[in-house]
Amino acid sequence: MADWLSPAEWQAVALSLRVSFWATLVSLPFGILVAHALARWTFPGKQILNGLVHLPLILPPVVTGYLLLATFGRRGYVGQFLDEWFGIVVAFRWTGAALAAAVMAFPLLVRAIRLAIEAVDPKLEQAAATLGASRAMVFLTVTLPLCLPGIVAGAILAFAKAMGEFGATITFVSNIPGQTQTLPSAIYTFLQVPGGQGDAARLVVVAIVIAMAALLLSEWIARSVARRIAGT
Repeated sequence: MADWLSPAEWQAVALSLRVSFWATLVSLPFGILVAHALARWTFPGKQILNGLVHLPLILPPVVTGYLLLATFGRRGYVGQFLDEWFGIVVAFRWTGAALAAAVMAFPLLVRAIRLAIEAVDPKLEQAAATLGASRAMVFLTVTLPLCLPGIVAGAILAFAKAMGEFGATITFVSNIPGQTQTLPSAIYTFLQVPGGQGDAARLVVVAIVIAMAALLLSEWIARSVARRIAGT
């Protein structure tokens, strides 16, 4: 298996896994918070927030990548601030690829968690509240455990989406081998070279295997957690 892919190809696969892992891990707490707000809270601008969350699904990925570059690039408002005050640069770095992947996967993460929260019977939360539990305790002790299968499924779905992100990533961080060249970017690069179809096909197989493994793992973990919750 090690000889099947070249070191550069393995590097692209490893970078994609790294980017997807951190994109999912960092965005998960925000996804849970936003999903809970959309599912349970009533506040002005709720529909605007819902629209902004799902905007990356509608916009062309290149547009999302451009907006990220304009915002977090060294000349962008946020990017310039991070660079001057903290020395943090995300544009044309693997961290920028993780940011782009997180933005593109965030709508799927939020939607899965929101559906799971909405499936929780509000009467259970109300019962906990009448016993003196605060909103935070109700969420931590009632809502969160019951919607855990949806959270797991959403996280793995976001991971798989981040693995396949291409348009926003290549626009925001370019396609630098060994630094920002993820699995989709490597496939694109091979397809631009005469005779590179074979190399691209190998990476396509790897992408399919990882995606299927993520989906199967999501189903298995979600069902296991659901059975455990039902048993308790």
